[in-house]
Amino acid sequence: MDEQVSYNLAEFDIWKRFFFMLVFAAIASLVRLLIWAVTAFQVVFALLTGRANQHILSFGRSLSVYTYHIMLYLTFCTETLPFPFTAWNLTADLQLPEQ
Repeated sequence: MDEQVSYNLAEFDIWKRFFFMLVFAAIASLVRLLIWAVTAFQVVFALLTGRANQHILSFGRSLSVYTYHIMLYLTFCTETLPFPFTAWNLTADLQLPEQ
């Protein structure tokens, strides 16, 4: 048991993943702020025009899916690194992993 723990602690791939997890946790925080800005803009736009802005709607959807991809990576549900390490459209096509 102690040998396995020692081996795991020395494993470079685990530490590399931990580093990327910290980076993507910080990115997720920034993206959440951007989602709040998109939300506020859409509310104001809808109040003024009576409908949502279609371009911002698409952007908000992309940000939501990107956040989803980050959360999948942070919770070990995928080994695929989110954007910018993969194409942005890969995130858009991401499916919920099988259990």
